[in-house]
Amino acid sequence: MSELYEKMINEAIAAQKADVNTVKKYRGHEFKMEHTKAYVDVANKMEAIDGQSEAVINLHIDSINTHYNTLTSLTDTVRPEDDPFVEHYQTPAILEILYDEDESFKKSVDKFIETIGKSEDIIGLDSVRRYAGFYGPTCVVDFALIPGSTSNIVNKILKRTEIPDDHKQAILAAKSWGMNTSYGIGEVFANEIEDGITITEAVKNEIEMVKSIYETPVEAQAKLMDSLGHESFDVRKYMSNYKKSMKETVMAAVEDNVHYGNIVTVPAYCVGDISHHISQSTYNMCKDDVTMAIIEATTDVMESTLKNALDKFKSEYQLLSVATGAAACAVEYILELDGFNAPTVVELLTRRFHNYVQLNPTRGAAAELHNCDFMDTIYRGWKSLDEARRMKNGSEEPLEPKVAGFKVDLDPVDKNEVIMNPQRYTYPACAITVRFSSLMRLADYPCLITSEPITATMMTNIIALHKETPASPVRACKNCASACLVDFRHSYCQWKEAV
Repeated sequence: MSELYEKMINEAIAAQKADVNTVKKYRGHEFKMEHTKAYVDVANKMEAIDGQSEAVINLHIDSINTHYNTLTSLTDTVRPEDDPFVEHYQTPAILEILYDEDESFKKSVDKFIETIGKSEDIIGLDSVRRYAGFYGPTCVVDFALIPGSTSNIVNKILKRTEIPDDHKQAILAAKSWGMNTSYGIGEVFANEIEDGITITEAVKNEIEMVKSIYETPVEAQAKLMDSLGHESFDVRKYMSNYKKSMKETVMAAVEDNVHYGNIVTVPAYCVGDISHHISQSTYNMCKDDVTMAIIEATTDVMESTLKNALDKFKSEYQLLSVATGAAACAVEYILELDGFNAPTVVELLTRRFHNYVQLNPTRGAAAELHNCDFMDTIYRGWKSLDEARRMKNGSEEPLEPKVAGFKVDLDPVDKNEVIMNPQRYTYPACAITVRFSSLMRLADYPCLITSEPITATMMTNIIALHKETPASPVRACKNCASACLVDFRHSYCQWKEAV
């Protein structure tokens, strides 16, 4: 298996570095679509080995090529306001391919839509709770089944829908990692009651919105983009071309008995680097040297840790756990260099969240999405670092946190010239909050430190080994930072009840 593990590490790190190196080269410049070619080239080198499904790998590669070719045919750039949505156009198109080609699946979706219409109790309650901030900071588009997430609500509705289990799993996957449209539960409700519409009418309109993203996913996504003033390219042309271009790849996956839950998800998560992670917003954010250095050092920690552990891995799942765990340790370690830690920051951002709800009752459904990702990451890192500090005690030994029993190499942080010299980036005698301030920028946009390119690439490799098992959403406790440290919401999670 060592050949497979080495391949997974190399492909994942190559994807991450394609992003990081491109951002380093062009930060502060004007974003052009051609800049993303480095990521496309890396993806095209992926291959199936050791019992992996070639059809799954092709879903990943072909989606990236189709995405890149379609976007470059429509525009030469994407403005920051439009770039978060580029990974939301794939699942709607793929769902419609499956609707057209599999009558039984379409009947199951129709039955689910019918059940949505009868689920005013679920949708009404959770819309009210999200609007009011009942759950605390939560990610409405989370890939897990956390309280307040769309996946959580979809799962509850699916449990009362009488359709085959594999179809339930596919429908659930399509609104988790699959990202079927940009819609997050409660958006219509929040805006309408603030406009003076009655709660009864607002819930009714919320239900109609949720139904539409399954009835006509492509047009529902297009209308959402219309309402947000999207202007970078014609989203209807994009989805039309994507649907035509991906049909053969999708049907090959169907023929290979790939679970529909994987077919609707693999093509979506992997395209986000093209005009989202490599994008104008990223270039702007990384003009700050310290922010750029944090991304680079975290990348180096992941790479070094993975390669050091190569001959010790026993399972493909360990690779993903170690990659994301090493990143968590690196980010928490940088946070602690300024005297902060996860419990401090989680309390700060949770208190801030409740104030933000009152200031912005019609805030975007996904507003606190990345704050949650960031808090969960540093909380995970803090648990490892806290244990390592206790073991180190007063000795001169290096701090060596462990993730899944593997040592995390923090040397890249200690040796990073920028991170270790904060006095060069503020009033030199008072440089005690520089790294923290850059981390707060990343708290709104942590995609390259969590890391999404590595997660997407490794997950595709894992799914290629287990094509018949739906990989999303995550069917495990996510250890949500705010729920573990501040809020009491564990009982509202659905991870044990996933269909």
